[in-house]
Amino acid sequence: MATGLWGRVEQQDFRGRIRGTLLGSALGDALGAPAAGLSLAALREAHGPDGLTGPAPALGRRGRVTAATQLTLFTVDGLIRAHVRRDTGAWHPPTDLHRAYLRWAATQHDWGPDERRKDNGWLAREEWLYARRAPHRACLTGFADDVLGTLDQPKNPTARDAAAAARSAPFGLLVGWEPTLVLQLSVECAAQSHGHPTAHLSAGAVAVIVHGLIRGDSLDAAVQRALGLLGARPGHRPVTDALQRALAAVTQGSPGPDAVEALAADEAGDGCDAADALAAAVYCALVAEDVPQGLRLAVNHGGDSIAAGALCGALLGALHGETALPAAWLAELEGRAALLELADDFALEMTQGPSLHSSTTASPGWLARYPRG
Repeated sequence: MATGLWGRVEQQDFRGRIRGTLLGSALGDALGAPAAGLSLAALREAHGPDGLTGPAPALGRRGRVTAATQLTLFTVDGLIRAHVRRDTGAWHPPTDLHRAYLRWAATQHDWGPDERRKDNGWLAREEWLYARRAPHRACLTGFADDVLGTLDQPKNPTARDAAAAARSAPFGLLVGWEPTLVLQLSVECAAQSHGHPTAHLSAGAVAVIVHGLIRGDSLDAAVQRALGLLGARPGHRPVTDALQRALAAVTQGSPGPDAVEALAADEAGDGCDAADALAAAVYCALVAEDVPQGLRLAVNHGGDSIAAGALCGALLGALHGETALPAAWLAELEGRAALLELADDFALEMTQGPSLHSSTTASPGWLARYPRG
């Protein structure tokens, strides 16, 4: 997609890909939730020889999302707020993202929205978000105080799980940014909770791949770009090796659970490594004949099914847009209205931001939704 050209067709395509990315990620998250903590054998025993083939009850009902989707929503909210605050001259997106993640952290311990907080914006007033949905410990501890983790002084330096990667697809939606800047921002924001290079570089890889897809690249080309950019980063080897394994697996036999299992289970056998979840997601997106098949592959294994499902869904949604997503699954998806609302607001900000706010004019309604404070 050519940047700077925002005709009607370009805007519609961009909005469809944003919707696809966010809805696809949430669908993969919800599909993977019933598989959390189960081996492939246990999944087959519980759901039949093909394992999970569609939405199943988890966390109380079918279609319910986890903390991966909650944090993805707040990532988008933070990115919009960062662009709105640019008018003030206070341009430091990692700080705006950190504030967004602190708003998420409040949903994990407060009973409901704090109406006294006028700077919360609309998302933090969504009551359905005030629920704990299997958040990773590193996210809870990383955002337990106001201290901003950085690459020099990251939070949780040993945390290498995929929770930071699972929330990072929205950085790739910054279509007007150069890939190097997308990588840098996503890595800096991942280090706010996940200090291990495997975790925050996996998050950066997700963002760069989505960025390429949004711009119209093929998935293979987007992965190759990520490999090139990651190669200059200290500690990149586990992540670049994982991406190379995913690419190689495409040519090694027919797609199936065994191939995904080999990618998704880390050397310790606990399936908690971000690079392994990334490899499984990329492989499943590469071999998928359609979105449902890709998502089924991405969650039926003994690794991190939630992260792999969310990441694969984000990739397929960015690649094909919202119309490729299974309507029957979307109908049951928790938070679908909020996801759509946020996606459309993001598209509006990226394409028509100057008409909504500037150093001299502003839409009061927009600033009530996305306060500058």
